[in-house]
Amino acid sequence: MFLKYFRTFSAKRVLKKSSLNVNSAVSNRPIQTVGVLVDETVFDKKENLIQLLVEKGLKSENISVLAYKTSYKKKENINYPHYSKKDISWIGSIEKNEAKEFKSKPFDLLISYYDTMKTPLEIVTHKSMAEFKVGFASSNKQLNHFMIDTQVENYTVFVDELFKYLRILNKL
Repeated sequence: MFLKYFRTFSAKRVLKKSSLNVNSAVSNRPIQTVGVLVDETVFDKKENLIQLLVEKGLKSENISVLAYKTSYKKKENINYPHYSKKDISWIGSIEKNEAKEFKSKPFDLLISYYDTMKTPLEIVTHKSMAEFKVGFASSNKQLNHFMIDTQVENYTVFVDELFKYLRILNKL
């Protein structure tokens, strides 16, 4: 129990030190590829979220999803990329290949779909190679370029606001 707490504490320290070096440069290219980082512990409608993104004009083959859950059951059948807090090392590095591949993809847009500050989610968001990062206003403000003030259950409001501002920013 103590070692799990210490591992999380250590990873938070590394994240806090490295989050001071956030790249704020944003390109003016239109959005083609999208990465969605979802906290399944709180939000279990990721298929509905993806469907809404497709309805708004994004191509489903250009959307990649990575799901996070605090812990997965051993017999749980999971057929999508995922990770949990046990996949984060003491020094804040990601040890699961699916999460490593996700963070190293150069997405045009990363949607950090979580509204609570959890170290494993923040690490993937921070280390992501995405050019433009969008998240909730209640999450860590240093990690995202753009924040939307709504609740995680209101995914339709989130997507509507996202696309409204992406049009204003000439990203679509």
